[in-house]
Amino acid sequence: MGVLIDASVLIEHERGRIDLDRRVTGREEEFFLSVITASELLHGVYRAADPGVRGRRSAFVEAVLDRFPLLPVDLATARSHAQLWAELAARGALIGAHDLWLAAACIAHGLTLVTGNPREFGRVPGLSVESWLGG
Repeated sequence: MGVLIDASVLIEHERGRIDLDRRVTGREEEFFLSVITASELLHGVYRAADPGVRGRRSAFVEAVLDRFPLLPVDLATARSHAQLWAELAARGALIGAHDLWLAAACIAHGLTLVTGNPREFGRVPGLSVESWLGG
């Protein structure tokens, strides 16, 4: 079993609110990032108007991208995404577009999602969610 890290966890780590090293060290599972999360983090870099902020964000994101293997969007994830999208839409319980891709990747690959946003992901049936809020 592995663990997929949501961008919310990484952002909270960057802000000093989550100790990522403490959470990851000593666990048996392998930790991954989705390419979707990579895009979300890089978006934050490109949005920074101040060159100093952009440089700090870029250094943080590149360090994170070097640390964790990236999980691509594959056919199994696409199938899971399509099914979840249809199911959640039918129930009137859709989640954010990027979050839906993360949930689909976890379900397709048997991963647990670690997040600072458990409420959103809690609407996804069959998704294993671990909240890292407040730590």
